[in-house]
Amino acid sequence: MLWSDYTHNLQHPNLPVAENAVISTKTIHGRWNDAPEAVTLIDAHHHLWDLSQGKHPNLIGEPRHDFFMGDDAPLRRNYLPEDYRRDAAGHNVLTTVHCEAEWDRADQVGETRWISHIRDRCGFPGAIVAHAWFDTPNAEEIIAAQAAFPLVRGIRSKPVTASASDRMTPGAPGTMQDDRWLRGFALLDKYGLSWDLRVPFWHLAEAAAVARAFPRTPIVLNHTGFPWDRSKEGLAAWRRGMETLAREPNVHVKVSEFGLKDSPWDYESNRRVVAEALAIFGIERAMFATNFPVAGLRIGYAELVAALRRMLAEHSEEDRERFFWRNAAAFYRL
Repeated sequence: MLWSDYTHNLQHPNLPVAENAVISTKTIHGRWNDAPEAVTLIDAHHHLWDLSQGKHPNLIGEPRHDFFMGDDAPLRRNYLPEDYRRDAAGHNVLTTVHCEAEWDRADQVGETRWISHIRDRCGFPGAIVAHAWFDTPNAEEIIAAQAAFPLVRGIRSKPVTASASDRMTPGAPGTMQDDRWLRGFALLDKYGLSWDLRVPFWHLAEAAAVARAFPRTPIVLNHTGFPWDRSKEGLAAWRRGMETLAREPNVHVKVSEFGLKDSPWDYESNRRVVAEALAIFGIERAMFATNFPVAGLRIGYAELVAALRRMLAEHSEEDRERFFWRNAAAFYRL
């Protein structure tokens, strides 16, 4: 069975899949790795950038002081397909999903055009999550332009959020209760696009209300809901938000980015987060993603994959395949 045949069956679940189906041996490296430590995967979330284009203002100039991982100086370099391939060496990366990387907002479609050219030249990514504001007068114009690119599967548009749970202003312009923002969000269904949701955990209940109001729009939560506060009280609040969001059947979760500001990557702490996220959403609505190169501030690519593989060791082979590539292939129509 060809890879294209298999993904066709994912999009049409009533079609049978051969019991001994063999997926394509093509990877972004152009070869198959039979080493026992090699994991077959689809990376559902990564970024690329070329700072010589001057299109990533947050990575040019003085280091940011508000970055969620602290010092972002190591990210202020080009990160191109060859860099990603080098980081991912040793694993069978079938394809990837490129998520918008805060390209110049005055040229939102420019990033999609650039990534599409990269795909033509390098063979990946297999899908794009593009950017469009929901609350601007030209929202539909931009969303329609993004949807016209064959690789675009969804939009990531970050709503206005608060820096802490006690600083929230529900209904403020640009928030998930803003009527203008919601009218723009409604366009996703019109253009057949999903939404990549990226908010701190104290906004997850608000996001659940959006998911409930738009049940036909597929939504995927980025970065495991950002469990930044690992105190007992902080994790309880994160868990409540995750449980509220997971009640909406159109919401999935990317199990990714466990990095904490000014703290090392801790296996045991992150294992508990992963176990709870999978218990809340179920393996059928969870997908693996690296968030490279950002996650590389705390952990190497190979170490990250090995850690997640170890965390899922007690799951069945079928569940591990769902997590590492099948769910992403189905969600992003790869």
